[in-house]
Amino acid sequence: MKRKDYITWDEYFMGIATLSAERSKDNNTQVGACIVNDEHKIVSVGYNGMPTGCDDDDMPWEREGDSVLDTKYPFVCHAELNAILNSSASSLNGCTLYVTLFPCNECAKAIIQSGIKRVVYYSNKYDGTDSVTASAMLFDKCGVKAEQYEPTGKKIELDM
Repeated sequence: MKRKDYITWDEYFMGIATLSAERSKDNNTQVGACIVNDEHKIVSVGYNGMPTGCDDDDMPWEREGDSVLDTKYPFVCHAELNAILNSSASSLNGCTLYVTLFPCNECAKAIIQSGIKRVVYYSNKYDGTDSVTASAMLFDKCGVKAEQYEPTGKKIELDM
């Protein structure tokens, strides 16, 4: 008899996105993403961080500064974009993106252009901002289904 308490696909892939977020060096917001094809195979993961080749210790991580160049905002690559760029798949058409934070409008454009058709997000803490509103509008107009992940309350402990 097979066990019946295994995790669902959504739990599994959101768990991978959540674990990926733990790689982020950002001291305020850690975001992770996991892209999955229609065969339930992971084709890429990503987290928010500096571009490849940039020394994390030499880059600003602050949210505010005397200039925008003293902040992380013009430099950090978002988890969704990293996952798209890190993919080894020949195509992301029809894939699902699991992400721990609702995508900004810039990531929404990359998601749409890559062919991803479903976005499952854990949190929408910036709901109501222009960026999130624009993302939702883009997803709606371009046929990308965005749905909030419904936590099941299952706990998984990892000893690292």
